[in-house]
Amino acid sequence: MISLPFVTVKYAQSLDGRIATVTGDSQWISSSGARRFAHQLRRDHDAIMVGIGTVLADDPQLSVRLVRGRDPLRVVVDSRLRIPLTTRVLIDGAASHTLVVTSESAEINRERELNRVGAEVLRVSSGTADSSVDIEQVLEALARRGIASVLVEGGRALITSLLRAHAVDRLVSVIAPKIIGKGIDAVGDLGITRLDDAITFLSVKTRRLGPDMVIDGRLK
Repeated sequence: MISLPFVTVKYAQSLDGRIATVTGDSQWISSSGARRFAHQLRRDHDAIMVGIGTVLADDPQLSVRLVRGRDPLRVVVDSRLRIPLTTRVLIDGAASHTLVVTSESAEINRERELNRVGAEVLRVSSGTADSSVDIEQVLEALARRGIASVLVEGGRALITSLLRAHAVDRLVSVIAPKIIGKGIDAVGDLGITRLDDAITFLSVKTRRLGPDMVIDGRLK
């Protein structure tokens, strides 16, 4: 049986559990020190994975810039191939180090367009309503490529899908002393109705990064 990659989920949130405002604005919830820490995590993983919502909202580079180190493989989960060809993970040579994971029903013409700019498209079976791809198949495909560790930086749908599938090994939450009120939750519905069924941790470490608190835990 193939050994799946070690999966770290990392997100920054406000004190009241929001990763963005109602308009999707999330830059920046955390401090500069926390962002540097995020780049250290990127450097220490073989791949960095985000959902299409994060790409459309933030247009991230998904590269290592604030510390020295190599860039991880960029993995974008995009079940309908909505990713713009002008996004930063595809332009200026970035596409050659970007893998777009989609469903079997995605349009072939869109796949060809992505191939033409240098990106690779991986098709997997459809999954839950959260990410719309089978997340275990995604991890298995990455393992076959020699990817031993994956850092997941959002968004909520992808994080929720991974937690629901019990596919997360480590969770790093950067909590900023800010109150947003109504906004986008860090984690969606996990189908948990009793506290006894809550996801728990084998170990938890905490640290301060400037004004922020970091909770770093290994899941059971």
